[in-house]
Amino acid sequence: MGKFLSSRATGYEPLFVLKPVARDVWIADGSWIRFYGLPFPTRMTVIRLSDGSLWVHSPIADKVGIADAVAALGEVRYLIAPNWIHYAWIPDWQAKFRSAVTWGSPGVVARADKYGVQLQIDHELDDHAPPDWEDQIDQRLADSGVHREVVFFHRASRTLVLTDLIENFEKHKMPLWVRPLLKLGRVCDPDGRMPRDMALSFSRRPKYLLALVKAMIDWSPERIILAHGRWYEEKGEQELRRAFRDVLRA
Repeated sequence: MGKFLSSRATGYEPLFVLKPVARDVWIADGSWIRFYGLPFPTRMTVIRLSDGSLWVHSPIADKVGIADAVAALGEVRYLIAPNWIHYAWIPDWQAKFRSAVTWGSPGVVARADKYGVQLQIDHELDDHAPPDWEDQIDQRLADSGVHREVVFFHRASRTLVLTDLIENFEKHKMPLWVRPLLKLGRVCDPDGRMPRDMALSFSRRPKYLLALVKAMIDWSPERIILAHGRWYEEKGEQELRRAFRDVLRA
């Protein structure tokens, strides 16, 4: 996703402010980013691990001192680029937190390079959590051959963290001209789902996708944090069954 900052309200104010989600879990909503010409509100997730270090998923722009506010919670040890298109502000956070270790999804470096961004990661994420957080956060790789995203589950808070695997835009918070496109893409609240084009990319791997969805359901999440749109503060497992109902009944 390319950088696109706007002073216009996103509907998720206050922006660039840490918002508690559960014990040791926060989100921060950022400004707009542009992807293929469409505006997307942004959101990052911060998890404090048992040793006090911080795991920062999909960092947003460092505006209004948000990076300093995160650092006040503990040592920023891990920066996560969770899918192949979520990398825009990773370099800025790397420059600020030089000792942080960066983990990136398969394909993210190539994608960034294609758009002239020199992105460096220390390790590539895969289908298994590394020793760094395996006792606290589970993960699975969602790989359609086109879209690659790693999903995470924080056990202690029963929080599932997704990026684009489900999008749930509230139409009244989006520009008028983009609303028909969101409806066509099946990503409108209250029935946000996997974007239609992404779902098509998984059509050749139906058993793989079914196994992934069942794994997420087996985690029995209480809540689901999304990168774009309204996230689910409760009934996480129920929302998964709704969003992936076509996959489950195929």
